[in-house]
Amino acid sequence: MSPSTSKRVFSSLLVAFAVVQLSGCSLFVAKATDSFGTNLTSAILNQDDPEVVRDGMPSYLILMDSLVEGSPDNPATLSAAANLYASYGAVFVDDDIRATRLTSRARDYALRAMCESYADSCDWRELNYDDFEATLDGLTEQHADTLYVYGLATLAYLRAHSSDWNSLAELPQAEALVKRYLEISGESANASAYTYLGIILTLRPPALGGKPEEARTHFERAISLSGGRDLGAKIEFAKGYAKLLYDQELHDQLVNEVLDADPKADRLTLTNVLAQEEALRLRVEASDYF
Repeated sequence: MSPSTSKRVFSSLLVAFAVVQLSGCSLFVAKATDSFGTNLTSAILNQDDPEVVRDGMPSYLILMDSLVEGSPDNPATLSAAANLYASYGAVFVDDDIRATRLTSRARDYALRAMCESYADSCDWRELNYDDFEATLDGLTEQHADTLYVYGLATLAYLRAHSSDWNSLAELPQAEALVKRYLEISGESANASAYTYLGIILTLRPPALGGKPEEARTHFERAISLSGGRDLGAKIEFAKGYAKLLYDQELHDQLVNEVLDADPKADRLTLTNVLAQEEALRLRVEASDYF
């Protein structure tokens, strides 16, 4: 996988689910009024013009930094800051240097949130895979939300550092992390986590350790849980599975379904508009790829 291809993969993965996690920004307004926080979250997720979100988010980044300064040990505040930085840096920033800085901050915030919530996570970045995996056993349902944010921030970081082949060495840890999240979350798991896992399992071809058929199960699960309304999951299914196996019929079917769909769906509109933009690119490139 070339660095440019890897970057596109990570970028599309964040499009599929990172924007959904903008709901974390409601945490900083919740102290003022719960209803305002809920309404702000819904307004962002139901926005059909991504540029409005792109232009409006930077002011919230600074606000989140100020809240972290005031509550440096608060996992909820740290997680909210990590959410916003990861989403903005990975989805809305085109400059590579800026994306690197923003997503690095996101992962720092997310790890601090995990460390405050679960002491065994404090050294995750320094551990080898076996030692890292051993620490996951102690995670329980109470850690699920914070763990999800850490997975998002890690993915954003890997996307921004995709030109560094060392970043791909972290994929096994990312796979183990999201599987543990699904285990401890049960029926309350965020459906986008299935998309996350599906793409991780298709980042490499089968000969190099990829697991496309297992990934297909996760993609289909993500689509089913949303009733087909999450167009980002379909795009990732097309890119991660259909393209990997050169299944043009499935690829074109998924792309056409995304383009023919009404993108407006409660708390999915922004994600769906971004997915349709990606679908247009996939349609144009299909004749050269297959």
